[in-house]
Amino acid sequence: MATYRTKVRADGTAVTHVQIRKRGFPPVTATFARKSDARAWAQQIETRMRERRFFPALEARQHTAAEMIDRFIEAVLPNRSKQRRDLTSHLAWWRGEIGKYLLSELSPSVLASARDKLLKGKTVRGTPRAPATVLRIMASLSAVLKVAERDWQWIESSPLAKISKPAPARGRVRFLSDAERARLLKACEQSGHPYLPTIVVLALSTGMRRGEIMGLRWELVDVRATVVIGHAQLLETKNGERRGVAIAGEALASLRILQYRDGRSSGLVFPSQRADAERPMDIRRPWETAVAAAGLNDFRFHDLRHSAASYLAMCGATAPEIAAVLGHKTLAMVKRYAHLSESHTASVVARMNAKLFAEGAHDE
Repeated sequence: MATYRTKVRADGTAVTHVQIRKRGFPPVTATFARKSDARAWAQQIETRMRERRFFPALEARQHTAAEMIDRFIEAVLPNRSKQRRDLTSHLAWWRGEIGKYLLSELSPSVLASARDKLLKGKTVRGTPRAPATVLRIMASLSAVLKVAERDWQWIESSPLAKISKPAPARGRVRFLSDAERARLLKACEQSGHPYLPTIVVLALSTGMRRGEIMGLRWELVDVRATVVIGHAQLLETKNGERRGVAIAGEALASLRILQYRDGRSSGLVFPSQRADAERPMDIRRPWETAVAAAGLNDFRFHDLRHSAASYLAMCGATAPEIAAVLGHKTLAMVKRYAHLSESHTASVVARMNAKLFAEGAHDE
């Protein structure tokens, strides 16, 4: 007999869990975006049970990897809007590579061969594919296999878990020197762009990502003249959690000037000037022009975030403090900046030793 339970997820979407219990068979469960799909699946499984044609191990022999990927795209992907672009691209590659295999044939050796092909391949720009990129593509397939195992009961375990993953390269740490920073800020001012100088100052002083900055709304930004330190509330972040950002110094002054100039208290802080005002503006070209004018080599917009983290480390901020400012869930991402705080650590050790041995000499 099948039982159904509807559950509303955190994003407001509803899913239906169905469980079938029948004497002589183990309980079978699955999750569907639509109740009609859940009922159709339950009827199919119950029919096969009555006809003694149902064996869980046989599920893997009745579905191909392409069917698995297609079902994931139709039923699960709509609930993962933030990952949709990457998942769509990655799963298209996997479908072309392993789609013909039955799930029972999807062995670790097959996936290891696909992994090796990824590592030897090149990006659309013709550059070698980085290990970190391969890891992300493999993670997309892992997400599908987990759903197939946990919710659909199509496989007993993920074969991807049985192969080794490529070691990611050391995290990039490219930050602006004092001279480079001065040249970049000057180039932004001379660009004549109405928002670029403020955007760059915000990125340098807060460590916000480009998407977070371009998504700022005046309703969630407090830069009143009565506050010493401003504040911005981020509702959409990379890790899916809301985050508050402190705004001080030059960034606070720049936002105050911008708000006074534009005379707006609602809507996007940096709206598109040519399209819908509810779409953020595209700063790619003016940014690239400013970087070239400043004579910066190998410098991306995301490196402004690295610069902010590096400045925090050099000013003595601890790893937990840097993680809190940048919005990282773990400390693993901020370990790359540890060497920049060595001078601060050395001064702490020096002060401790001076105090310790001064007190010892006094006791004698």
